[in-house]
Amino acid sequence: MRKGYITVFLTLSLTLILSLVFTVIEGARISAIRMKFECVADIGMNSILAEYHRELLEQYDLLFVDMSYGGNRADIGNTEAHLKNYIQRNLQSESGGNYGVRDFLAMEAGKTDIGRYSIASDEQGRVLKRQITDYMADYPLGALLDQINLGVSQVEQYGLETKDPEAELSKYEAQIQEIGLPQQEVEEGVYEEIPLNNPADAANSTRSSGVLNLVLEDPTQVSAVKVSLDDYISHRPLMQGTGMCADAAAVSGEPNELVFEAYLFEKCGYYGQELEKSLLKYQIEYILAGKDTDWQNLEYVAKRLLRWREVANFLYILTDASKVSAAETLALSLTAVCMCPELAEPVKYTILLAWAYVESLQDVKTLLAGGRVPIVKTASDWKTGIDSLLNVRGSLTQESGGRGLNYKEYLQIMLFLENKEKRTFRAMDIMEMDIRRTAGNAGFRLDACFDTYQADLSVSSRFGYSYEMTRCYGFY
Repeated sequence: MRKGYITVFLTLSLTLILSLVFTVIEGARISAIRMKFECVADIGMNSILAEYHRELLEQYDLLFVDMSYGGNRADIGNTEAHLKNYIQRNLQSESGGNYGVRDFLAMEAGKTDIGRYSIASDEQGRVLKRQITDYMADYPLGALLDQINLGVSQVEQYGLETKDPEAELSKYEAQIQEIGLPQQEVEEGVYEEIPLNNPADAANSTRSSGVLNLVLEDPTQVSAVKVSLDDYISHRPLMQGTGMCADAAAVSGEPNELVFEAYLFEKCGYYGQELEKSLLKYQIEYILAGKDTDWQNLEYVAKRLLRWREVANFLYILTDASKVSAAETLALSLTAVCMCPELAEPVKYTILLAWAYVESLQDVKTLLAGGRVPIVKTASDWKTGIDSLLNVRGSLTQESGGRGLNYKEYLQIMLFLENKEKRTFRAMDIMEMDIRRTAGNAGFRLDACFDTYQADLSVSSRFGYSYEMTRCYGFY
């Protein structure tokens, strides 16, 4: 009889024990599902970041994932498919199937929705510049900032960007026309003006020749590359992300525009410092000018340099008593010949302006040859004589050395003064041009590249469980 009691007792005890064991097993399953979901989500999202664009890192030290994956269709759906594939593969059991007999968890991937992602061009390129600021974190900005601040202050102080020397010349030429030249009778009843023979006219006649044709020893050596700008990011409709990731912004802070400029000079070429990898050879000049040929971009910068130098040189020459006296003497002799002394004053100023113009051509020639030119000159810095007005091309000499700023430093000032949005998108044009030259990247677009993303994920189990989570990953 006692044996029967023991049997009933064991039966009742085993029921309780088995219930406890099964509860513990099920709890272990639930915990394992959650833990595996966490691990698989981390692996999958890191795997997406591991697909960063190799050429973009190689050439520009930037970490972005290309949503087109080298194809012709850029869409976040491609990345969602990649993410789901990574998660699903890591959920599979060792038995080879999702629902194998030995699969204790029997998990399957559910949704992989990427609802937020920061594209390089979002917020006028702020996303791109945040990464650049991180990359250039150790760059010594002090000396560059001091140099640019001094240059910009001089440009603003002397009005190099706002004053127009050709308008000033037109004013004095209008005064000469208003006074008029005397006439002489060459035949009975036929009169013609007595020529002034102003050497300033000979100098000014070269203005239509183009700056590069005047200052380069061999203009045919200028790059002849031409591009179709409609293909690039600054000229086409953009794909849009969801803007800067708040976590990335908190870690990196605001993008630094001066750092961005330093980065451009580290990664881009310019006249005299061209890069072999580049499509357009004068890349900094393109960022400033935005034209579709190397010639036009370099010509734009050369004209801008010429205008800056004309304004600065004219302001200086007015303070140089010997040069003003030489121009005045020449003007008086010219107007004496044509018996019109009232023209002496405006003619003097046309001579001074033409002289400043020729000196400015010499300055641009010096800069493009690798020399230096100060923004504000002294008498010892002046290179040309008044006789150069009659032979502009012949009077220009190949100079190097000197004091003041070199061509790169003038470009730095121009780039600092450039509209920030134009500067940013033209820089992205340059990146696209260069990346597209590499194998497998013919359709590369920066507005198809993201560096941070947020995904809403879910998994389900054959045993009736399902879980969801949201994760944000990125390069920061």
